[in-house]
Amino acid sequence: MSVLIIGIAGGTGSGKTTVVNKIIERLAEKDVTIMSQDAYYRDNSDLPLEERQKINFDHPDALEFELLAENIRKLKKGEAVQQPIYSYLTCTRAEETTTIVPRKAIIVEGILCLWPKELRRLMDIKIFVDCEADVRLSRVIQRDMVERGRDVQTVLKRYEDTVRPSHLQFIEPTKRYADIIVPEGGNNTVAIDIITQYIEKHLNDHP
Repeated sequence: MSVLIIGIAGGTGSGKTTVVNKIIERLAEKDVTIMSQDAYYRDNSDLPLEERQKINFDHPDALEFELLAENIRKLKKGEAVQQPIYSYLTCTRAEETTTIVPRKAIIVEGILCLWPKELRRLMDIKIFVDCEADVRLSRVIQRDMVERGRDVQTVLKRYEDTVRPSHLQFIEPTKRYADIIVPEGGNNTVAIDIITQYIEKHLNDHP
């Protein structure tokens, strides 16, 4: 089986998930699976909760890229893998895992998925979702308050201390590796059309 690997990166709140969801909607989930970089955050259960909550989740060291790369290699060989389940509330991995079965197209989505060279080498097409910083911040505030139980002051402090510096140092520079840059995220229907057609062509060429 010929497996197409698509990497989709971009800053926190840039609209990556919306882009991925719109692609999946158009493909009706046929022979396409999604792997989230967020599932591969390192387990920090050995640290007190207070220490875990101080971790910079926008730094490459917070992620176990080796395991993600290994799982992608196995999927390309036609082998199923066990993807970790990570909780942002406890900053630990669950004992359970999610079974990911090999499909003809795999979308790897995450803020830093274009950072490691070993991951980029596994990707057939690399995409960077671009978005203005103020729009990203607004989305981060909304998401972190609703999904992660944080107040506005906590979100803003985290943004200033870790999110913004890490974006400038680690995430923004990976734009140069992208084959396609998608401004305006999920609102860019032209870019989403092009990416979807690219994936569909692969699926049709490898029935």
